[in-house]
Amino acid sequence: MGALMPIVVDTREKAPYTFDPKRFSVERRALPAGDYSLVGSEERVAVERKSLADFAQTVIRARRRFHEELRKLAACEFACIVVEGSMRDVIEGAYGTGAHPNAVFGAAISICLDWHVPVHFCGDRQSAKQFIEVYLERCARVIEKRDLG
Repeated sequence: MGALMPIVVDTREKAPYTFDPKRFSVERRALPAGDYSLVGSEERVAVERKSLADFAQTVIRARRRFHEELRKLAACEFACIVVEGSMRDVIEGAYGTGAHPNAVFGAAISICLDWHVPVHFCGDRQSAKQFIEVYLERCARVIEKRDLG
């Protein structure tokens, strides 16, 4: 078996995932952007995790504050926002903030187009964690290939 993939979890992350200790080693420390990154690539890789309720609240009611986070994410070579909820959840307004689903979707599209930061609606917490694991593994391979090539 190969070496464990070293990832960083931001110390401000309130609900950190538990990663498979057979595949990942985890460090907790402050990150310049996002909640998850790769050790040694913290300036290049950033994944921002949001519950659906937090995403809806943030993009509608805390937009200005969130723009600073988006600036940091957009500066990374590899960055994305992972939402623990589905598009169906958005359509049904299953986030409890009272924001109209069109406003939440519009904000997500704006993030993708205006900031060039993809937003991934991953369905639920477990699926979001699996997405982040695969995303970080792929980022590590791409970075390694670029740095060696």
